[in-house]
Amino acid sequence: MCISRLKTSGPLPRPVSLSSSDTLKIILTTVEDEKPKRPHQAFLSIKDVGSDLGTSYAFNVKESGKAKIELVSNAHFYTLLGFCPDGTMQTSKDLPAQFWDASQPVRASVQIASFGDSKPFSGPVFDLNLKIDPNTPIVTPEKALRYKKLDPIHHKFRPDPKSAPRIITLAFTLAVLLTLPVLLGAWLTLGANLNHLPQALGRSPIAHVLFFGSIVALEGIFFMYYTSWNLFQTLPAALGVGSVAFLSGSRALSEVQERRLKGQR
Repeated sequence: MCISRLKTSGPLPRPVSLSSSDTLKIILTTVEDEKPKRPHQAFLSIKDVGSDLGTSYAFNVKESGKAKIELVSNAHFYTLLGFCPDGTMQTSKDLPAQFWDASQPVRASVQIASFGDSKPFSGPVFDLNLKIDPNTPIVTPEKALRYKKLDPIHHKFRPDPKSAPRIITLAFTLAVLLTLPVLLGAWLTLGANLNHLPQALGRSPIAHVLFFGSIVALEGIFFMYYTSWNLFQTLPAALGVGSVAFLSGSRALSEVQERRLKGQR
């Protein structure tokens, strides 16, 4: 056991040696105007000057100003994780394992501060020379997660869906065409009157032509979507042609209604 008296004027002349089986205990009393007083903050900071790695530990301070801290230096339990290798919980006073790989003694400093006009203190108090027992293995912590720029991600999208085989397309096209004679026959059987066509075109030629043309155009749009267009090409064209069909169809049906009201069938 080694006892050293700390000074506020500067660090101890010789480093404090700490082996892998020792415990570092620091006891001090904080005063203000030569009277013991509990500060708002009291920390012990340990820093590796070479790697600029540092950590801080809070003193356990009582109302009387007496502060105490213990650093357990058992190298078996040094880890940056929350638990030791044997499953026991690590205390917050353990030193990080990286300090044991330092090429030179680490610097120990004390910071004490309070609110108001209290004069704070911050300065080095001693150097800590960590000695490793060659017979005692040290648990090396896992590499910490670092946020950095990663390699670009190249997305591979699925190919566009293809149309049905040509033989199936021709079969369904033929089936649709075969229904046209049946449709025309039913139309004539029900009494379709083509004699009103000149009269309809004479009263509202633009509405009838646009309505019929928009229907044909919609069929063409569906054909293009089936063969080569994608959805983003089809929707604008279908929206424009559909609007024309709606407006012209309303006017054309109004003209047909006028003839129906006059008894023309």
